[in-house]
Amino acid sequence: MYSTQVSQLVKAPRSAVYRALLDPVAVAKWRVPTGMSGHVHEFDAREGGSLRVSLTYEAPDNTGKSTAHTDTYHGRFVKLVPDRQVVEVVEFETDDPALGGAMTMTTTLTEVDGATEVVVVHDGIPDAIPAEDNETGTRMALANLARLVELG
Repeated sequence: MYSTQVSQLVKAPRSAVYRALLDPVAVAKWRVPTGMSGHVHEFDAREGGSLRVSLTYEAPDNTGKSTAHTDTYHGRFVKLVPDRQVVEVVEFETDDPALGGAMTMTTTLTEVDGATEVVVVHDGIPDAIPAEDNETGTRMALANLARLVELG
């Protein structure tokens, strides 16, 4: 198990970024790496509330963790600090024990010169997932988040 940290400066107020973190329609748009589509099955954005999300590869040669082409994860919201932090504990739905186990994703928002620095820390990532893949996917998702909230 290991941890990663990725950050992105978003030219939008913390409140707008925080809303996008907890809006299932927005999550289906931004929390999706390039080359994948997202589907939010369940999303109860409150402390103790549950979530379930699937990310499906568009290219048929990519292999998913849950099914042939899909990564599905479920979990719960552990901590919500309005306009400042979201902590989620998630787990892939997989039969592969090397990809199993709970991971904690902490997203922290800090105001920086009228913009928002978004820092995402993943703790407890299974060793079977290359760190570069996690970091690249997180960077892509944060770039999507920036585009979404900076426009709107």
